[in-house]
Amino acid sequence: MQTGKPQAAPLPVEVPLVWMLFAVVTAEIVVTYSRLPGLYHVSGSGSGIKGGLSRAVVFTNFPLSLVALALVALLYERLPGRGYRVVAIVAAVLCAVTFWPGVVAEANLDAKPVNALPAVGVLLVLLLTYAVARAGGLAARPWRRADWFRIAFALVLTVGALPWLTADLGLYSNGVPGLGRLFLSREYLPERPGLPNFIAAVHHGHHHGMDGLLLVLTAFLLSRRVGEVRRYGLRQALAAYLALMFCYGFANYANDFWFEQVVKRGWTTWAIPNVAQPHVTVAWSLIVIASVCVWALWTRLVDWRGDEESPLRSEPDRLPTRR
Repeated sequence: MQTGKPQAAPLPVEVPLVWMLFAVVTAEIVVTYSRLPGLYHVSGSGSGIKGGLSRAVVFTNFPLSLVALALVALLYERLPGRGYRVVAIVAAVLCAVTFWPGVVAEANLDAKPVNALPAVGVLLVLLLTYAVARAGGLAARPWRRADWFRIAFALVLTVGALPWLTADLGLYSNGVPGLGRLFLSREYLPERPGLPNFIAAVHHGHHHGMDGLLLVLTAFLLSRRVGEVRRYGLRQALAAYLALMFCYGFANYANDFWFEQVVKRGWTTWAIPNVAQPHVTVAWSLIVIASVCVWALWTRLVDWRGDEESPLRSEPDRLPTRR
């Protein structure tokens, strides 16, 4: 029976997929940092659930709060009321606290009181996601040619990240048949001139290369829905942010992979610079330039006009969640 109430915009299915990616990694972090002592730059690992939750809170700051900012931009027009939009703005401000220097520092990955602010922001974005899904259900979109590129690129990066996937579980990838021939993992490498003592090639616990993979996968998933944002300024801002997310994530992935799988084999002493924290450097200049190029090409070559009405009028692709 039809009523006069406007139809709620459905939630893109890519959004819960992003949440699922981070939920899996968060669970791995909690378990691994709860049971294994002496992990990278944390003091409470191996001390039980407290140590695991501490590292998980920092993970919600970096990189999850960065992803939550993109989700807010995508969800904003779909929110079922003005009050929800106020909550979205508050959530974005809390998530943005992560950008403040010292909130997340690679040298100290123990949770601090300030880390609670972005964590609350992430929780609010999760609740907003639920509100949109409850009001409008889920919506898929047709497969397009560019999705083949996304899948191929994502598969290549995921294969390269297998040592980090097992490290998140507190394992070494060389225990998996076949992977020991492809990747260094448990090998204890000797000290070399000009380079630190490596201990294990890939230490147990979470790696910033894995963060890079998650950012790239998120950019791939959410980029499928940018054209559905009707406000021109918001659409362009989201496109630019996802372009930066992709380039930044890939740079972190490349840095960690190159150091662990190339430098640690002794093939070269040159390392791709660490770009986890923004600084005025050549490497960060290249990230910014690459992001601008990706954004400019993307917005120029992709025709989004056909997507602008899809949140409300893509009935064949809707996936109802309740009756």
